[in-house]
Amino acid sequence: MTRLNNDNLQHLASEIAVPAYDRDSVTPGIVHIGVGGFHRAHQAMYLDTLMNRGEALDWGIIGVGVMPGDQRMQAALAAQDHLYTLVVKHPDGRYEPRVIGSIVDYLYAPDEREAVIQRMADPATRIVSLTVTEGGYNVDHITGEYDLTTPEVRQDLATPEAPSTTFGLVVAALKRRRERGIAPFTVMSCDNIEGNGDVARKMFTAHARALDDELGHWVETEVCFPNAMVDRITPVTTPEDIAALAERFDVEDQWPVVCEPFTQWVLEDRFPEGRPPYEQVDVQMVDDVVPYELMKLRLLNASHQALTYFGYLAGYRYAHEVCQDPLFVDFLLDYMNREATPTLAPVPGVDLDAYKHTLIERFANPEIKDTLARLCAESSDRIPKWLLPVIREQLERGGEVQRSAAVVASWARYAEGVDEQGQPIEIVDRLKERLMAVAGDNRDDPAAFIEQHALFGDLANDVRFRDAYLQALAALHTEGARATLHALVEGRMS
Repeated sequence: MTRLNNDNLQHLASEIAVPAYDRDSVTPGIVHIGVGGFHRAHQAMYLDTLMNRGEALDWGIIGVGVMPGDQRMQAALAAQDHLYTLVVKHPDGRYEPRVIGSIVDYLYAPDEREAVIQRMADPATRIVSLTVTEGGYNVDHITGEYDLTTPEVRQDLATPEAPSTTFGLVVAALKRRRERGIAPFTVMSCDNIEGNGDVARKMFTAHARALDDELGHWVETEVCFPNAMVDRITPVTTPEDIAALAERFDVEDQWPVVCEPFTQWVLEDRFPEGRPPYEQVDVQMVDDVVPYELMKLRLLNASHQALTYFGYLAGYRYAHEVCQDPLFVDFLLDYMNREATPTLAPVPGVDLDAYKHTLIERFANPEIKDTLARLCAESSDRIPKWLLPVIREQLERGGEVQRSAAVVASWARYAEGVDEQGQPIEIVDRLKERLMAVAGDNRDDPAAFIEQHALFGDLANDVRFRDAYLQALAALHTEGARATLHALVEGRMS
């Protein structure tokens, strides 16, 4: 067994692609907060591809972990010189392994706060990028504003010299650059949020303004926050993935990444301090990312929610199982064609019909083994951002909402914590206790779930949505997930 590190790259199996560049010549230019599987399968991969072509060697990545669980990632990467294996899993069972070398260091902020701030304040850092999840932007779901009341934010504002949150760390670095006369870095969000750059601007500006109004104005007017659309299905790495890599390719990697073949990145070209030549590796550099972003959020991400609760309740545990079932495929295509697509503007260069069928093929890839449990997690951060905008737009235009309302009902039924076989469901959500308490009364007070104003606003007051939701929830209770889907596909719910 060959342990993955710099010294052993030349000893790896010939089937494993390794960096073609001298990693000692790579210098940092990007600080990335939130080094998880997706970042390593996506942004870090694009940079590694550029470096293999002799480009972007001054754009190495310094990873930063903020959450307690990130310490494990720091240790795993440090043990193998910040190298890791990216394994592309093809539908035919073929594995395509590749060692990525674009991450050159990793700092764990709770232990290295000053080093993190100083690295971002360094003029060599021209981009600070983020994959901190949909729930990581500290948005008050009622007001849409930055939540100044959380204990972590209040602590950061009280002791700005010792921040612990992403917002506190980034704003501290920007403040230091401003005081030193150094141009600000670009903040590049790569999270699945509509207008992710705009959201980031609003939240970071609010944190800075809470400290100092002039600093907040400077962040708002001088720092660039490009919007981006990112896409690559990247399931959580399992012990079986680690074992398969060792068995097939004789390499010991503490934390490899597995992903699908498909990848896409659409990025607004707003980088005053420069950027890697992303266009050379098929990143779409555009003036306006919104059409691409809405396409992805409302077709891919919302469709994941459309399949996951129904699928789990029906007894499936993996996305590919659901998308090899014709009933679920018909339902997903109906949702995409009849409810999501009418809310989309034309997307330059994209055949939407082909895109939707490609999504089904991607979801059905049996090698990815993307768990429904992963897709069901943190629904209170996902449903409001991905699905509810479709419902609201369709209600405004007089369009259909039966399928979207049924997805919300399937979430409410899932939140009861027991599937149709009587097996317990482990709910993973920041609002777990509240959601399960409300869902526990679904049969006696079926509208209570959608009357959670913090999640649904005033949607419960819309008669069309409310009726469609109640009809679907009743069907889920009396007939089950499959029968409910049959009724929706056959047009027997209206």
